[in-house]
Amino acid sequence: MMVQIGLIALLVFAYVIVSRILKSSVTLLGQKKFANEVRITYVSKMLNLGFTAILILLICLVLGIGYGQLAIFFSSVFAVVGVALFAQWSILSNITASLIIFFGFPYRVGDWVKVVDKDDEILGQIMEISTFHVIIQRFSGDVVTYPNSLILQKAVVRFESRERAQAMSQYKEPAVPIGESEKQSTSV
Repeated sequence: MMVQIGLIALLVFAYVIVSRILKSSVTLLGQKKFANEVRITYVSKMLNLGFTAILILLICLVLGIGYGQLAIFFSSVFAVVGVALFAQWSILSNITASLIIFFGFPYRVGDWVKVVDKDDEILGQIMEISTFHVIIQRFSGDVVTYPNSLILQKAVVRFESRERAQAMSQYKEPAVPIGESEKQSTSV
């Protein structure tokens, strides 16, 4: 019994140390990638939740709960959660994609990018990378919210500057402001 208590205390101590290291690492990485504080907090909480689940599993094993009992419990929980969230599959895929983008997406807020999409030109500056969307502002001023799960499936071109992105854009800024051309045609 004393051995089990000692192992549980050791696991809790290791959990506290590793979770602090994990949180500081995610914070440093987020600051390096210019992610906003809300996003950094979200990613930290998601990773901490997974780490807590692992801790609970290890404590159950130390206490002598059998693999069969744990397997039945976790399969029941996953079945209920899976059925409950089946209709929300796109939300789950966007959340998962959000974590992948946080750690592996080579573009940052402020970069000029073009998402290669045959149906529409999505070219502009990344304004924000949120939990569900990458928000891109086009040259025309329009704002596009592009789902995280889709941006991982498409090719993305990064431009060094606004001028290079503008050269690749189908959208050309009008020479005369829109309201001015109407005034000229009515005054003639």
